[in-house]
Amino acid sequence: MSADLPDSLRPDTLAVHTGIHRSEANEMSEGMFLTQGYAYDSAEQARDAFAGDIDIYMYSRYANPTVTAFQERLAAIEGAESCFATSTGMSAVFVALGSILGSGDRLVAAKALFGSTLQTFANFFDKWGIVIDYVDGNDPAEWERALSTPAKAVYIESPTNPMQDVLDIPAIARLCKQAGALFIVDNVFATAIGQKPLELGADAVVYSATKHIDGQGRVLGGAILGSADYVEGPVKLMVRNMGATISPFNAWVLLKGLETLAVRVRHQAASALELATWLDAHPKIRVARYPLHPSHPQHDLAVSQMSLGGTLVTLDLDLGPDVDVAGPEAQAAAFRFMNALRLFTCSNNLGDAKSISTHPATTTHNKMSPEGRAEVGISETTVRLSIGLEDVEDLKEDLERALAHV
Repeated sequence: MSADLPDSLRPDTLAVHTGIHRSEANEMSEGMFLTQGYAYDSAEQARDAFAGDIDIYMYSRYANPTVTAFQERLAAIEGAESCFATSTGMSAVFVALGSILGSGDRLVAAKALFGSTLQTFANFFDKWGIVIDYVDGNDPAEWERALSTPAKAVYIESPTNPMQDVLDIPAIARLCKQAGALFIVDNVFATAIGQKPLELGADAVVYSATKHIDGQGRVLGGAILGSADYVEGPVKLMVRNMGATISPFNAWVLLKGLETLAVRVRHQAASALELATWLDAHPKIRVARYPLHPSHPQHDLAVSQMSLGGTLVTLDLDLGPDVDVAGPEAQAAAFRFMNALRLFTCSNNLGDAKSISTHPATTTHNKMSPEGRAEVGISETTVRLSIGLEDVEDLKEDLERALAHV
């Protein structure tokens, strides 16, 4: 943060006044440094830079002024000591854990995770000899058992993708401290506007900046936030050497996205709550999940640790008692509903200005076994709705028309 700014600024103000490093042109919009490398004043300066005796820009795989601006701004909004940006959200997940885990180390994770995260654990961490113990994220007894012995790291999503389970972050944080584990929270669904995991006891936070931070479906990006020791130590070392670096152009787009993040997310969250309330009462909907809706099974917990409920509503269609929710008839009904939507674009993204519909069982979580999906509540009737910036009444009318096809 600039030295002449007050220390007590709130997130909305931080989103437009931090990460600013004006050039001699004194530009209003932050500069975009599309360069792969940097010139040295002398051979001696280059030597000292590579020796670590001076801190200057050397190569954009290591650091870049535009990327620095994005990192500083997101860290200020999150309330983190440090932030390191990555090329994608999944590279952030991979680096957050891969930078500290080795053969024989133990990772404890909630069962309900994004499909690509589960694939990363199964296809890479397992092969590296990392021991992975999965727990039911909403069962305190399972957390107690899993963290009664030492662990190197704990990883969760809250709310989870796609069923929006809300996990007790402070309670898990206390157990992580006892087990000596670094506690990492994927905060994508809640966003930095709606939940502050670091304030709740987490050690680190990961984001797919592709989602709400961009918010308009333009670029890929990710971020890892936490203590300076962690982010500027193992995280920075791994990203700089493996090359999972964000491009300056993408960082600039995301930097500008942060300026409007709060405005967009608050609008989307208000619409999401209204739609969840409306859908939950609809005769063709079995359940509409939204963390701050009173029908949510962890509603009280959500209220205690979230200031906004996020921008997604996850629903299950009600096809009657004679339809197998894991069968082809259920999938066909869900597809008819989604194909009839006109304002909800069929996509696997979320957090966009445009509303999006997703069928998790056949897309984001299609690599899970049917039994694994059932265990975390995903059926063929499950549809994830990402609520955009459209008028909420238009979205209701679109959903009503589509539900007529069920």
